[in-house]
Formats: sequence, structure tokens, C-alpha cells
Amino acid sequence: MTTAKEEFQVIFMPSGRRGTAERDEPLLDAARRLGVEIESICGGRLTCAKCKVIVEEGTFAKHGIRSEIGHVSPASDEELDLLARTGSDLVAGCRLSCTALVQGDVLVFVPEESRAHKQVIRKAATERVIDVDPAVRQVYVEVDEAQLGEHRGDWGRLQSALEAQWKLTNLSIDLHVLRRLQPALRKGKWAVTVTLWHDREVIDVQPGYKEGVYGLAVDIGSTTVAGHLCDLRTGEVLASEAIMNPQVTYGEDLMSRVSYAMTNPSGLDKMHGGIIEALNGLAARAARSAGLQIRDINEAVFVGNTTMVHILLGINPQELGGAPFALANRDAMDIKARELGLRFHPAAYVHVLPAEAGHVGADNVAVLIAEEPYRQDPISLIVDVGTNAEILLGNSRRMYSASSPTGPALEGAQISHGMRAATGAIERVRIDPLSWEPRFRVIGEGMWSDEWDTGVNAPLENQPKHLATGICGSGIIEAVAELYLAGIILGDGRFNPDQPHERVQWNGKRGAYILADAGQTSTGQPILVTQDDVRNVQLAKAALYAGAKLLMNRAGIDHIDKITLAGAFGSYIDPKYAMILGLIPDCPLEDVTAVGNAAGDGARIALLNRHKREEAQHYACWVTYIETAIDPDFQNEFVGAIHIPHATDAFPHLESVLQTPLPRPSASNDDGRRERRSERIRERRAKSA
Repeated sequence: MTTAKEEFQVIFMPSGRRGTAERDEPLLDAARRLGVEIESICGGRLTCAKCKVIVEEGTFAKHGIRSEIGHVSPASDEELDLLARTGSDLVAGCRLSCTALVQGDVLVFVPEESRAHKQVIRKAATERVIDVDPAVRQVYVEVDEAQLGEHRGDWGRLQSALEAQWKLTNLSIDLHVLRRLQPALRKGKWAVTVTLWHDREVIDVQPGYKEGVYGLAVDIGSTTVAGHLCDLRTGEVLASEAIMNPQVTYGEDLMSRVSYAMTNPSGLDKMHGGIIEALNGLAARAARSAGLQIRDINEAVFVGNTTMVHILLGINPQELGGAPFALANRDAMDIKARELGLRFHPAAYVHVLPAEAGHVGADNVAVLIAEEPYRQDPISLIVDVGTNAEILLGNSRRMYSASSPTGPALEGAQISHGMRAATGAIERVRIDPLSWEPRFRVIGEGMWSDEWDTGVNAPLENQPKHLATGICGSGIIEAVAELYLAGIILGDGRFNPDQPHERVQWNGKRGAYILADAGQTSTGQPILVTQDDVRNVQLAKAALYAGAKLLMNRAGIDHIDKITLAGAFGSYIDPKYAMILGLIPDCPLEDVTAVGNAAGDGARIALLNRHKREEAQHYACWVTYIETAIDPDFQNEFVGAIHIPHATDAFPHLESVLQTPLPRPSASNDDGRRERRSERIRERRAKSA
């Protein structure tokens, strides 16, 4: 009699891949089997230390597990020595995945340096016209020497010089700067360069004449943290860096992180410490790229959704987890960087833009001042697509905002073969409507899959550099939309039961489409789009569409003049496929544009122009916020939006592009609708034959 082997849940972050592992299976083996590529040069011989992972501890309610360091085998002396030599023993939960054996449910974080396929970060700064007038500036001043019998003190002498030469009065001085004032004056022979913040506070004094004042603009996204290091005198972007938000480990969506903070005594401290360390690392990398040091950063502007800002400040976000969704503070804040544990200049400030409401935060306000719809007459819909979609609608007369909990499905999570945007991720999909044969393109590979030749004797130019490893957000959107256009799935999201095909596998009544066969993948296993994948995309897109429609209803309008897709993910969505899916309302496709990381650009604008901060504060209060979570009409709009592209709303602009009417369901005759669509597919196949 064969004894069943004991199995445990294993979850790898930030990819979100999960599965089961047998007792005593190495984490490295489980990762590779699940398609998570972890760097390993020595092949598990305990010499390279490249396969480091972090075993997280705590209860992860969303995944239904409790993870502990004791759920993997103890580290051997040899492993401990190797970790110590690389300095990794200082990181709690750090293990080498080649020797850590699974002995219980475990959630593992794979750090950036251990990933074989690094994530492709798509949050670069865009070209914008910015009037440079920063809050921080430098002035050169000559100070009276100290004289016997003259008792003003060196700070008093500096104040007098600043008033006489620059007409600056009522100044204060940071204590850290005061401690270095006297040596600086004497080293500079009573001539110094003074760095001022808002012409109110002296935040640096350097001997002699110096040039160079720098700031950092950061968009703290739920998934990605992107920063731009700028020259505050010229406005030039000196370096841009982006990293995964380490909080992804504790939950891919905002409510999961709120729950983690509430249910784990040290949850808030872990998430706060994680983002602070990540920001220090990002800032240090950006400074090095620009030939500077992290201590040269004189000011920073941070934006993020309300949950991210609360965690950044070390404030428990639990009040955001339920009505009335109360913020700790709505207004803009200026905080000394050192109070947060940031290793910027000792006297540097961090400016946090204001929020609009409980679930629309500083990142949305940053988008607002970047795009300035309040200065325009056309009615604009601005959607920052992400784990938590934030929506703006209106023009110069009135603006509305809302937040929709789309979840992480649109970014590749909660998808059976989903992954972040990294080398090997399927990002573009086309399906022939007659043969149902797919072709796709992966990140890092210029050729489409139907151009690949993987044979042993294939010409080098026809061999793909990278095989498929999974599906990222833009890929899953196009895949579902193409499945719908080809008639493989019906408008309600179900796989068409009337059209059997070798590309569609059935498990009972649940279908799955083979997007990439085993020979086209790095794991040797096919990549599928399952019924659950389609459903998760439907739920995500319905939340976003319903939020937009709710704002349209409140504004009393039935059309939109233009749509702007913001955010890194929004920039890589094909507007046509977004509309086919029903992610956005009908609009002329030529008036649907992507603007990149508008939140990051808004942070950069606020960094380089202090007056924009006042504008942000004004319009954050001017916008009318609609709370989707408690609005009774949201559920009605949500139900209609689950259908692809929508149960009742028409898309005339889309139909003109596709040159075919989109089928819309009849509430009384769903079976007839399915039969008519099947008949059209049969007609197309007959013509092709």
C-alpha cells in the first residue's frame, strides 16, 4: 500500500506563483517547478549564495496560510557561514533556497538580486514642460567676522548677512546645520553657501561658493516604487530608478495589507520598515547613477495611495479598512526625512502631497496636477490603472473622483500563469478567429512566436532569445479580448461549449485555452488561460468600468470626449483591447492616450515647482469624491460591466474600428444569443474552407 506524501502550500512573491510542495522538497526545486526562476550558479553546492530567499513570518489571511521560519528545515553550519560571508545573516528569515527544505506552509519572498529574470520597470519620467521654481535653493553670502565684544553669535551674524544681501528675514536654522555652522564659516573665511527651504529655514551651510542642490520625486505604488532624482536648479532628471514594493510580500492588494497590519502585532512595523529600507536603497542607487551620494538629496516629494502613505508614516491603516474610511490626515505634510529613517541630507524635508478622500490619495492628486483637466473644456476621463484604480472625470467646471478595487489580476497576479512584467512574460497576443491558433510576443524577444524556430538545426536568427515563462498584465488583457473576438469565450466569459477544438481543454464544464505549447515555454509545460483567469479579469475590469460609469452618472453625462490611461501598466495597454474587454467606456480610439507614470510626473512637478503644491492642496479639496464602496448604484453598474464588453452599453466607436457589430446579450434569450454567435463562427469556418 502506497502512503500519500505530505504536501504543503508554497507561495513565491512578488510573482504571486503558488502551488504545493512535498515535505523536504528544496525551495529552489519547488520554485523552478512552479515557473519561478531563482538565480543559482553552483547548482546547490553551497558556494555561490545566489539563490537567497526570505521566509516570511505571519498569518496571510488572503492566502489562508501561516508562514514561519520553522516551516523550512534548519540551516546547516555551512549555510550559516556562507550567509555570514555575504552579510545576508543580518536579514531576518534569509535562507538559501537550495538547502531550505519545505516542512510546512510557507510564503517566500525572492529579492531582486536573486531573480533570474529581473522585472521590467515601466515607470520612466516623461517629457513635460515644468516651470522650475523649487522650494529649495542656494545663496552665496559673506558674513561679518566675529569680533571681541560683539555678542550676536554666528547664527545672528548669518541672519544679518542674509537680510542685507538677499532680503531674507524671519529665518530658522535646523539643529544639525547649527552644529556645523561655526566650522563652515571659519573654513570658508566667513563666506558660505546657504541652502534654504521655502526661504524660511536654513537646511545647509557649506564653506565658500558651492553649487548643487538635488531632490527626489517618488511614486510609491502598491506594486512598484519609482523615483526620479532631479537637479533642483535646472529641473533636469539626473537618474530614474524603480523597484518592487517589498510590501507585496504581505498582500498584493491594499485590503490585504490593511488586514496584515491588523492581524499581525508586528505587521505595521514590518511593512513600514520594508518601504523605508526600499526608499533608502532606491535613493542610493539613483544618487550613484548621478555621481552623487544619498546625503546630497536636499528634499523629496512622495506620493502614493492613502494606504501606502499611512504605512510610510508608520500610521496603522486599519481605519481605511472599513466605513467611514477615515484618514489620519488629508492635507499636505512636510516631514524631516530623518524622522522617517531616511538617509537623505540630515536636514532634508519630505513633502507628501494631500489626499482627496479615504481611498483617493496623493498619487491621484499628483495625476491631477500633471494632467490639469481642471484647465480644460473637453470632458476627460483619467484612469490610473493598477491594483487600486483611481479615476478622475470632468473638466474646468467640475471634477469627480473615485477609487475602484480592481485587484492585482490586471497586473498578472491571480492568473494561473500570471507574472510581473519581466523577460519572458507574454505581453502581446493575437488569435486567428478561424483556426483559433495563437501567436504571441514575449518581453525581451522581438519576434512573434509564429516566427520562432526552436529546432536543433534552426538558423540562429530564427531562434528565440527567450521562451515564454508566463503572462503579464497587458498579455492577459489581450488574450481575453482575443478569445472573445474569436468566439472561444462568450460574452459572459464562459468558454464556448458548442465549438470543440484541440486548443481548448475541458475539466467538466470549465474550459482552458492553450496559449503557448510546451515547446514554447521555459518550463516545458504549456501556458493556459483558464476559466478562473477569465473570471478574474472580468471582475477587475468590471470594477474599473463601474467606477467610471458611476462618475458619469453623477456628472449627468452620457459620453466622454477623451480618455487618458495613466500609470506604468496603463501605458502598455492597447486602447483597442481595453475597449473590447470593456475596461473603459466608449470613446473615439484616437482620443484614448497613454501618458506613462503621471503620478510620478506629478510628484516631479511638485518637487520642481513649489507653487504647484498650493495648487495640489486647492484642487484636492475642490474635486468631488464619490465613495464607490457604499454607493448603491455601484453594484448595479458592476453587474452590467462583468459582461464582455458590457451587458447593455453600446460601443459605436469600437464597432466602427472592428467593422462588425459587437453582440449584446438579451436578458430573456441568452441561449439564443449563444447559438447566433456559434452560427456566425460556423459560417466563418465554412467560408475559409
